Amino acid sequence: MKLDFNSEFQKALDLALNSEKHLLITGKAGTGKSTFLKYLLNEATLDAVVLAPTGVAAVNIGGETIHSFFQFPIDITPDKIPDLYIYDYEQYKHIHTIIIDEISMVRADLLDCIDLFLKRVKNPKLPFGGTKMIFIGDLYQLPPVLTSQQKKAFKIKYKSPYFFEANIFKELDLEFIEFEKIYRQSDKTFIDILNRIRNNTVTDEDIKVINSRVKDKIDNDEGYIYLTTINKNAEEINNQKLSKLNGKLYELIGTLKGNFDKNNLPTPLNLQLKIGTQVMLLTNSPDKLWVNGTIGFITNIYPEEKIIELVLDNGNLVEISPFKWDMIKFYYDKSAKKIVSETVGSYTQFPIKPAYAITVHKSQGKTFNNVIIDTRNHFFAPGQFYVAFSRCTSLDGVIITKKISKKSIILDRKVVNFLTSFQYQLSEKKIPLNKKIEIIKKAIENKSNIEILYLKTKDEKSKRVIIPTDIGKMTYAGKDFTGLKGFCKMRNEERIFRIDRILEIKEICD
Repeated sequence: MKLDFNSEFQKALDLALNSEKHLLITGKAGTGKSTFLKYLLNEATLDAVVLAPTGVAAVNIGGETIHSFFQFPIDITPDKIPDLYIYDYEQYKHIHTIIIDEISMVRADLLDCIDLFLKRVKNPKLPFGGTKMIFIGDLYQLPPVLTSQQKKAFKIKYKSPYFFEANIFKELDLEFIEFEKIYRQSDKTFIDILNRIRNNTVTDEDIKVINSRVKDKIDNDEGYIYLTTINKNAEEINNQKLSKLNGKLYELIGTLKGNFDKNNLPTPLNLQLKIGTQVMLLTNSPDKLWVNGTIGFITNIYPEEKIIELVLDNGNLVEISPFKWDMIKFYYDKSAKKIVSETVGSYTQFPIKPAYAITVHKSQGKTFNNVIIDTRNHFFAPGQFYVAFSRCTSLDGVIITKKISKKSIILDRKVVNFLTSFQYQLSEKKIPLNKKIEIIKKAIENKSNIEILYLKTKDEKSKRVIIPTDIGKMTYAGKDFTGLKGFCKMRNEERIFRIDRILEIKEICD
């Protein structure tokens, strides 16, 4: 996806490059968060350390895992930081900016560990020791992973495992940017359903539309990719499909060099393929013929020449050569007096893998034209169905294997409560309640309109033009609040709005 410099992207870029404030960049699936991150690093050349909570996510962004960069042991906890041996103070002292991608999957205790670590190294009086933090991710997508034992321990110290429950988070002077324009899908009906799946406001009619995509018997699944909830199901489908293909089984061995964790390989070291295998591409083509997630079919394999021919799902015939993934480490270059990245290991292999099926977790960040969502098994994590359903570019490209109910769509209310209350707090800082009241009173006096950005408690945001008629104490559902009464031009009727839920407001003079 080419970066579209809309106002949200431009604001995020300015804050990332020119402000010392911490930054949280979020947005629905398909709004360009990954594209923005790549632009920030490759085009804007922001001097930053780029981290991710998992190895696969780190490899995808050309970064490092949080644990690897800080040399945290697996069982790190905030109380262990004061006694943790720090191998190279210089490396951490000179970090200006840290970007953490897939922030929804970062646990609260890990964020506190980062803060306490950087305070030890740099400035104990400033959050993260004075290092600027940029968090990127959709909080409605996959959450942090906890074992049942860890969940019990978490309840003692944290309200939830999410990063925003970290003790340090309450101290941050944080700017908030939400990317809103969706690029992955263009059909309004599909986008509206996806938005309601995201915050679990789906209607019975939405469920009917989703269930209309059920096919009890799939006669032809060529060009489709199955999205499953568990690894076992994905492996079974891939092995079954590969075994049914006639012809020679090619075994293509990848090359590992240096320090590259075998657990984070983007595609198998022993890649088994046949002519006719459906595969998924794992890189973006420099000439834009394909992107990470494009589906194709093998038409020829030339091991000696190290070439695989593919026909893509759009009909284009392309040649694939081995690709080198680097394992990145960041360190401080004393002579250059800055943080630089170093390649400490590499993995070379054809950037494809059999793709009849992958798990929903591994599909995050990818885009497909045709998917079969395996709904036979329980969706067990918040945001899991949303991630699966939002991978596809159109509703027509979605098949589900079994009817779902509203229970299949799991939402953690803690995410909704955080996002709404956090935006209310930021709005109050920028435009205090008394200032909003002053603007409304002036508009009533001038008989002019006002434009508001209104946020409901279900995290539903809308921009409206209002003809204000009254302001003051009002009551709804037995609760008193300071309200605005006026004619809403969007709804074409008189409405009442809570003023503390207005994020932005301005008078419109004719």
